[in-house]
Amino acid sequence: MTTLTAARTGTDRPPRSRNRRRHIPSVIKYILLTAFAIPWVFVPLWMLVINSFKTPGEAAQLSLALPTKWAITENYTAVFVTGNYLTGLRNSLLVAIPTIFVVLFLGSLAAWAYARSKSRVTQLFFYITALSILLPPAIIPTIYVLSALHLDGSIAGYALMQMGTRIGGVIFLTTGFVRGLPTDLEEAASIDGASRMRTYFSVMLPLLRPILFVGAVLLVISVWNDFFFGLLLLRTTDNATLPLTMYSFASAGEHGLNWNLVFAHVVMTSLPLVIAYLFAQRQVLAGLTEGSLKG
Repeated sequence: MTTLTAARTGTDRPPRSRNRRRHIPSVIKYILLTAFAIPWVFVPLWMLVINSFKTPGEAAQLSLALPTKWAITENYTAVFVTGNYLTGLRNSLLVAIPTIFVVLFLGSLAAWAYARSKSRVTQLFFYITALSILLPPAIIPTIYVLSALHLDGSIAGYALMQMGTRIGGVIFLTTGFVRGLPTDLEEAASIDGASRMRTYFSVMLPLLRPILFVGAVLLVISVWNDFFFGLLLLRTTDNATLPLTMYSFASAGEHGLNWNLVFAHVVMTSLPLVIAYLFAQRQVLAGLTEGSLKG
């Protein structure tokens, strides 16, 4: 009788005040995170965008104030016409897209082999591969090999260099993820007569999709923003990627940097990455969460 009365009156339910007290620390946490992010994220982003709308004189002051005279059309038209933006965008896509697909495919295959093998020789090769994350690429031998293949200064040669230097990071990232996966599905596929490649495409690839999305984001950021190796390997304006076109565009002024045009070019260079992230943010966050759980 007492239980029935308590159920009717709702005395066995936790008071709403307790739930509110539990939510207070979460609210404070988000407020503190937002306050921390404002000077490090929103202020630089605001400065970048708002100065791309200003005239050269106002943009040179590098202030956060709104422009007194808006020059949006003039600045962004100059980026497309004088800054060779479309040429740089085409070349960046020709480098980034094949690099991402080849590195993710070959890197995931190698990670699968490294994670499942118990051979000491194979593990030695894994550690050698992982060292490529720390060691800088050998520029002179790379240029020599590309010259011997008649690929020096070409988009194809630059893409091959990117594939060779980025695959170690994907292998290191994916191998730890594969080691946390059970082998039951692979063994079942083997019993059913599936080949290794069939097992990879039907079993492993769906399981690796979250971590491969994370690897793709890291790849596209590093490849898209690469300047140093592009400056050494791409020597013509027809093959220049977006960082190189922005460098040529920024250094072409007779009286120093035109900051309004530089900011406008940076905005347009970053725009494809922002759009790609907006479309893939759920997969990226799922990969980061699942990767942390596996670890």
